[in-house]
Amino acid sequence: MNMTFFKTLLFTAIISGLGTAAQAADPQGARQAASSKAISKPTYVKDYQAITRVLNNYIDGCKQARSSIMKPAFSEQATMFSVDAKGELAGGPIQELFDAIDNPPFRPSPEAQSAIVQVDIVGTAASARIDSNDVSGFSFSDFFHLLKVEGKWTIVSKIYHTHVAP
Repeated sequence: MNMTFFKTLLFTAIISGLGTAAQAADPQGARQAASSKAISKPTYVKDYQAITRVLNNYIDGCKQARSSIMKPAFSEQATMFSVDAKGELAGGPIQELFDAIDNPPFRPSPEAQSAIVQVDIVGTAASARIDSNDVSGFSFSDFFHLLKVEGKWTIVSKIYHTHVAP
């Protein structure tokens, strides 16, 4: 795959990681909660860890080309959308992802590289970005929206961009 893309991915992950570390150290900083009640450090760290566990289920499911691994990360009502090669909106229920990941052209990709490059948490809502390289020969940037429902973080939507090699 394109080495420039991977270097950019790594650089972005490092820079975003620094921002995430700063958020964990001072969650009331630039990203203060919208409510008047501040998020405590222990709560933020626990939520961050829970969200990364959910996102790692998605990453592992992609690497192993098994929807059964990633499926618990998603709400049954989740959606997935992207823009196709014709520039048109494509997607729908998350089941489309599960059906696709279990069939060709997807295949196990233990060599795939993925990085959680951003996590933004406010109360019971969060957004996250994962950049992946060489998942069944494809490179993606995935954007997720998560909600904390009954104390558990779940992905409710995914949008993504497929990178095309130059």
